[in-house]
Amino acid sequence: MFVDHVKIYLKGGDGGDGMVSFRREKFIANGGPSGGDGGRGANVVFEVDEGLRTLMDFRFKRHFKADRGEHGATKGMHGRGAADMVVKVPPGTVIINEETGDILADLVEHGQQKVIAKGGRGGRGNIRFATPANPAPELSEKGEPGQELSVVLELKVLADVGLVGFPSVGKSTLLSVVSAAKPKIGAYHFTTIVPNLGMVDMENNKSFVMADLPGLIEGASEGVGLGHQFLKHIERTRVIVHIVDMSGMEGRDPYEDYVTINEELKNYNLRLTERKQIVVANKMDMPDAEENLKVFKEKVGDDIQVFPISAVSRQGLQPLLYAIAETLETAPEYPLHEVVEEASDKSVLYKHEASRDAFEITRDDDGAFVLSGGSVERVFKMTDFSREESIRRFARQLRGMGIDDALRERGAKDGDTVRLLEFEFEFIE
Repeated sequence: MFVDHVKIYLKGGDGGDGMVSFRREKFIANGGPSGGDGGRGANVVFEVDEGLRTLMDFRFKRHFKADRGEHGATKGMHGRGAADMVVKVPPGTVIINEETGDILADLVEHGQQKVIAKGGRGGRGNIRFATPANPAPELSEKGEPGQELSVVLELKVLADVGLVGFPSVGKSTLLSVVSAAKPKIGAYHFTTIVPNLGMVDMENNKSFVMADLPGLIEGASEGVGLGHQFLKHIERTRVIVHIVDMSGMEGRDPYEDYVTINEELKNYNLRLTERKQIVVANKMDMPDAEENLKVFKEKVGDDIQVFPISAVSRQGLQPLLYAIAETLETAPEYPLHEVVEEASDKSVLYKHEASRDAFEITRDDDGAFVLSGGSVERVFKMTDFSREESIRRFARQLRGMGIDDALRERGAKDGDTVRLLEFEFEFIE
């Protein structure tokens, strides 16, 4: 089964918890804190494997959760970081954030990697919080939660040349005679229901990849037939070979077919009209083909070169293949997307005031104030509420983020309920 569109859930590994411990050794009084840091959680990394051709494996496994880091230990020992989870995908895979629609990665080359869900950093042990004023802190951090998100994987086949045209115009037959590909060929519409790839080798050591794409019909760009499902596979091609059935055996007018297909390409994506297009008149071995070709050339004009061939009898194939190879030499690459690059972890942003974007305050029906936002939730999840000192530190962090002042601006009074995730707190002046 050819699968080219799936939705999956990703979760980076949580960081390991920092430890609270104290050095206790014979003859050493007041040894001080010795709790180590937790290890880094594993990233979810996507890697291109050229041996894969479809996204079939993701039909059976749709949840990917990376391992968490080890917890810190006594004697200042750090927990071990978890090994990254590597997810293999075929060349041509586009990764899209389902919530925002942003393109996170466009993976095309064998071995190319991209971190999609980052693991959390390890929590700090109490050895990190020792100060002259507090030389023996009973304070540590829990590991940072790993990033979690749902993504859509789209496969857009890697081909230099895409064959387009109405059903049964001879696309599969052409691919089968110019390459070693063995697509299914039948005398009925939509014989081809999946893209087929073939490598075309030329005598002058030039080669290119040709894709036989499922037949298009009028309305394909709006989802009619198989068009909407497979039009996206044309997006990577640098040259479009437009095959027209010149025999007219099915009662269709060749020129109308030509105009209809070009209109569908334009409606689907205006950038498809930028591709160089080679027009091929197929089935020239049929009785009325010569007459139809004369009429067709008159209608399209002298500016468009038409290559008459017969894929079945292999007539006219060499001039066509040479024309394709020559066109590819000057055809530019067409980047599909602008990939969203996240800011480097090494970049530092200095601010005099806490950003209000770090949290959001809303009201529940019962009047309780509800806190939300990535930053405040991360601080909450990394706090060990079993220790009094950690709770006091959490309160100082909220004050430093400006949450206390923001609650007062929203009308919070002493004793009001404040909710954060599934927990409730009491606002105290």
